[in-house]
Amino acid sequence: MYAVATTAELDAAIAAGAVAVTDDYELVMASEAIDAVLEVTGSIHYAGQVVVAALAAGKHVIMMNAELDGTVGPILKTYADRAGVVLSTADGDQPGVLANLIRFVTSIGLEPLVAGNIKGLQDVNRTPETQRGFAEQWGQNVNMVTSFADGTRISFEQAIVANAFGMTVAKRGMNGANWTDHIDKAMALYDVDELVALGGVVDYVVGAQPGPGVYVFARHEDPLQQHYLNLYKLGTGPLYSFYTPYHLCHFEAPLSVARAVLLGDSVMSPRGGPLVDVVAIAKTDLAVGTVLDGLGGFHTYGEAERYAVSRREALLPIGLAEGCTMIRPVQKGSALSYADVSVPTDASATRFEPNKTSVGPPERLMRLVGFGEPIDPIERRLARRQTGRLGEIAPSMAVVADGASHSLRELLVVRKRLSIGERLSELRRRAVKTKWHHDCRVDVDSLE
Repeated sequence: MYAVATTAELDAAIAAGAVAVTDDYELVMASEAIDAVLEVTGSIHYAGQVVVAALAAGKHVIMMNAELDGTVGPILKTYADRAGVVLSTADGDQPGVLANLIRFVTSIGLEPLVAGNIKGLQDVNRTPETQRGFAEQWGQNVNMVTSFADGTRISFEQAIVANAFGMTVAKRGMNGANWTDHIDKAMALYDVDELVALGGVVDYVVGAQPGPGVYVFARHEDPLQQHYLNLYKLGTGPLYSFYTPYHLCHFEAPLSVARAVLLGDSVMSPRGGPLVDVVAIAKTDLAVGTVLDGLGGFHTYGEAERYAVSRREALLPIGLAEGCTMIRPVQKGSALSYADVSVPTDASATRFEPNKTSVGPPERLMRLVGFGEPIDPIERRLARRQTGRLGEIAPSMAVVADGASHSLRELLVVRKRLSIGERLSELRRRAVKTKWHHDCRVDVDSLE
C-alpha cells in the first residue's frame, strides 16, 4: 500500500499492481488509468464535489451513498448522460439488492407493486448518545449509525428506489409496519387496488423474518400464469412475494464497478425527475437561533415524502439542512420548510438561496454541489446520437472546494460503440419509459 501525492505516483502504483491511498480526489480524476469511482462517504457536500469531478473527467460513478442520490440524484444522472458515462448505485447495499430483485420480478412478467426493506429497528428518537455504545462496539461512525436507527437512512434508500422505478410512498414516512411474522404474510398489509392506483409504492417493515433483507410484492393478471405461480408454491395471489434475505455490501459492491465498466450497465439510477423526496423532521423542539446539525444528529431526522407535496409546501430536504439556522420555532415531529431557516454564509452554502422565490429548489441544489448551467436537452439528445464517433464536449463544471470555485477543464468524451450490455440496458430503459409514461432521462429544466 502506497500513499501517493501526485497523479504520476498514483499511475505508477496502479502499473505495479499496488494499492494507492490519497486524500486528494483530484489526483484520481486526472489519472487516465482510473475508469470508475466508487463513492462511499455517505456525505452530501463533499461527495457532491467528488461525483461532479468524476463525471467531468469522464469516469463512471458508482455510489454507495443513498444520501447524495436522494438529494440530487436526478441532476447527477443528467450530467452522467451528458458525459456518456454510467451513474449507478451499488450492488450489496439494500437499494441495489432491491433493484436486482425488481429487475428479476419484472423479467419473468410480473408487475412490482411494493418494493420493501426489512429493518430490525426504527425509532425516530435515537440520537448519537443512545447509539454511541453500538457504534464503538462495531467501529462505526456514530452519526451514520444514528441515521440508520432514526429512519433517515431507510427514507433515503427507499426514495432512490422510487425515483429509479417510478414508484411513490403511500404517505409521508411510508407505512413502516411492525411485523414479526414471515415476510410472505406481510402481503396482507396491502390493498392491491390502492397499490395499482398509486402506481406502486416503496415501503419497509420492522422485525419481519427472514431479515435483514428486501422484498417485492408483485401481481400477474394472466390467469394461466397465476395457475403456474400457484403450482410453484407462490400462492393464489393477487400478490406474490419475492425476497432476498441478505445484503452483503462490500462483497457485492465490486460487481457494480464491473457492470459499469465492462457492460455499461447501471444497477439503478434515477429514470426521470424526482418522485420521492426526503424532508427534514424536527427530532426535538427547535428554537430560533438553533444551528442544525447533520444527518444522524440531535436535531432532525428524514422522512420520505412525495416530491409533489415537498415542492408544493416548500419543505426542506434533510440533505440540505446541515448548517441552516432556525428563524422560526418548529415543534418536535413537524416538517421544516425553507421559510423556517436561514442559509449559512460560508462559501459553499451560499451557492443555494432558499429564500429567493425566483430560484427554484433544483437550481439551489445545483449551486450547492457546484454544478454549472443546466444542460440544453436538445443539445444532449443530439449528442447522444453521436454513438460510434467522437462525441460531445463535457461542459466546464464548477466544483466548490475549500471555499473556492474551481473550473475543471473541458473534456472530450469518446463514445464507444454500444456493447451487448449497453443495448440490454437501453432496452430496459425504454421498457421503463413505456411502462411509467415519463422520460427516463431527466432534463434539468423539467425539474422545475
